[in-house]
Amino acid sequence: MPAAQIATDPDRPILRFAPSPNGLLHLGHALSAILNHNMALAMNGSFLLRIEDIDLARCTPDYEDAIYRDLSWLGLSWEDPPRRQSEHFETYQEALGRLMDMGLVYPAFMTRGEVKAKVADSEASGATWPRDPDGSPLYPQDDRHLSDTERKRLIESGIRYSWRLDMDKALERVSDALTWREINDGAERLVPADPAAWGDVILSRSDAPSSYHLSVTVDDAAQGITHVVRGMDLYHATSVHRLLQELLGLPQPIYHHHRLILGTDGRKLSKSEGSTGLAALRDAGLGPLDIRGLLGLEG
Repeated sequence: MPAAQIATDPDRPILRFAPSPNGLLHLGHALSAILNHNMALAMNGSFLLRIEDIDLARCTPDYEDAIYRDLSWLGLSWEDPPRRQSEHFETYQEALGRLMDMGLVYPAFMTRGEVKAKVADSEASGATWPRDPDGSPLYPQDDRHLSDTERKRLIESGIRYSWRLDMDKALERVSDALTWREINDGAERLVPADPAAWGDVILSRSDAPSSYHLSVTVDDAAQGITHVVRGMDLYHATSVHRLLQELLGLPQPIYHHHRLILGTDGRKLSKSEGSTGLAALRDAGLGPLDIRGLLGLEG
């Protein structure tokens, strides 16, 4: 979508590119970064960079440095300093605490193996287990109904657990039907949001003080993001983000979900595919204009 086709708000537009430093950027990242950068310029807005490094086990300083190097090589510039999620864990915990105070969050103790086994048993008996838009089975509702005494006992036993949103209770707190504003081909439309399709999503876990859903929602509000421009792989996740925005009283950005760059297998690119990595393409002698050509963008 050409940048000039995006409608602007009265206030100055703010866009962002938000990669995770857990691998090298590839062509798909380049498309998203360039679109955000060019759209911000076209609207006389701001282009921000966010480093989504809540996964401390996989994110590294070397990969973060590579992000800066690749974006600079593409000719992109951003307003300093970048927002690093690892510096804002307290902010996410505060948002989680607000949801706890509303009675919308519960501790979930089932491991992935236990969930997998429960789903397999159910499907073996002929039942159909509900799955989210990405195809993963929804989390069983067993932990929703544990007593406070049992929850306390499990927590004190040292067992690992996560905090999940009670989707049914959360939706009861929202009075109106949820929608989001999607802009495509120069036109804006309201898209019905369906957060229930995701079940009881994780908001925090023992090895990460915030989930993607919670941190990205809080970050977009904290940075004043007016336009969220990202890949179609996150289209359905917007339903969860709209719900969290309503629950936490946060502003609603305008959204545009752009096409994905697919690999030879027809699937979206992965950081494990080195042949499409920007560093590898640069080492092979390609320049920034070549990258734009590969992406079908004007120079």
